[in-house]
Amino acid sequence: MPSKDIVVPDLGDFKDVAVIDLLVKAGDPVQVDTPLLTLETEKATMDVPSTDAGLIEKLHVTKGSRVSAGSLIATLQTDAAGAAASPAAAGPSSPPATASPPPVSAPPQPAAASAAPAPTAPAAAAFKPAAAPAPPEARAAAPASAPPGAPMPIDEEGFSRAHASPAVRRFARELGVDLGRVKGSGQKGRITEEDVKGFVKSLMVAPASTAGAGGGVLPKVNVPDFAQFGPIEVKPLSRVQRISGPRLHASWVNLPHVTQFDEADITALEETRKRLKAKAESAGIKLTPLAFIVRACVKALQQYPLFNASLDASGENLIYKKYVHIGFAADTPNGLLVPVIRDADRKDIYQIARALSELSEKARTGKLSGADMQGGSFTISSLGGIGGTAFTPIINAPEVAILGVSRSGIKPVFLDGAFVPRMMLPLSLSYDHRVIDGANGARFSKFLADTLADVNGLIEAVP
Repeated sequence: MPSKDIVVPDLGDFKDVAVIDLLVKAGDPVQVDTPLLTLETEKATMDVPSTDAGLIEKLHVTKGSRVSAGSLIATLQTDAAGAAASPAAAGPSSPPATASPPPVSAPPQPAAASAAPAPTAPAAAAFKPAAAPAPPEARAAAPASAPPGAPMPIDEEGFSRAHASPAVRRFARELGVDLGRVKGSGQKGRITEEDVKGFVKSLMVAPASTAGAGGGVLPKVNVPDFAQFGPIEVKPLSRVQRISGPRLHASWVNLPHVTQFDEADITALEETRKRLKAKAESAGIKLTPLAFIVRACVKALQQYPLFNASLDASGENLIYKKYVHIGFAADTPNGLLVPVIRDADRKDIYQIARALSELSEKARTGKLSGADMQGGSFTISSLGGIGGTAFTPIINAPEVAILGVSRSGIKPVFLDGAFVPRMMLPLSLSYDHRVIDGANGARFSKFLADTLADVNGLIEAVP
């Protein structure tokens, strides 16, 4: 009987990814695209589908295993007769691979929307876990005895073994909660979202009393019952908001932000862009102002590599990156996502414009992969198409700087003894003051403005 091996597809830069759920077992019939198992990376959970129809002969992984691209998942009998006979052989106690899982509080979402334009640092540094795993009956109370400010360690092996859905696992990751310490109240001990919330509340009870005494915990914002003031409607946060919110908060709390405001004269840039627009469109390229801004940022990062660096985990060393990967905030129906233009320093203005268009389309249609949103060394958040004059963008940690771009407009500028109309572009540069001081922030901002004003330098070929 012919057999075929099913392997893990290309996962981008991910390696040693945890298998958090097996969706089939030996003897189950599967079709093309039937989910076989669920993997969990730092930013997303994803189902690995079958590439052929047939009968599962053998599974080569278990729950809690770690796999990489090319790892063997299962052996499949591809004989049509064997696959057809499998439903009867499986019996009523063997549900098909596509059967719905037990109800959970939030349905799993597509992996493509899981990454958000936000820092990857855990947002739960204030949680107080126990020094060692507590027995199930004591799990909810034991962590409160940890010293103030201690981070919550996650035992990856225990986390992988925990009985929880992908949606609950993502929710726990967002809060930095170790599922191995949470007692499930669902069917057969399954951990629900409410269990995770209850666990977090139990951790916060003791620290709340010391917050005012310098215990290292941020004071809680009191939320009144708004219904007492008038009619209300409660709507859940979107998936992207639930993921990005804690990370944005972590970045704002942990990174001392400073924002440098400036303006760039893009009069010549706009004239050149309009002149080249038809040529670009004939090649299927949409030449937007953002392409020129990305190219200018590349030049600024090459001139000031400190803005392309990151602090290491100890906070005592700087990691200088020899690559320039530019992330840009993309507004989508599902929320704000940050695709990354890899090796932007090796691309000319047309290649950058094409990459912007392709990644933006993938973001809008929910087809971004994890690899499309990884590895950024600097981020641009452009609101120019909407409006505004200035804002303070939050740094996409562990990056150390982010550029905010507002709407350009005609302004009177005093040149050569007279006021003349010029197209001015507002820039808002936020940077991590632990790494970048005010003088360097001003130098970078001025260099960027001067580079945008010199359009000939932006459209030249990449060396």
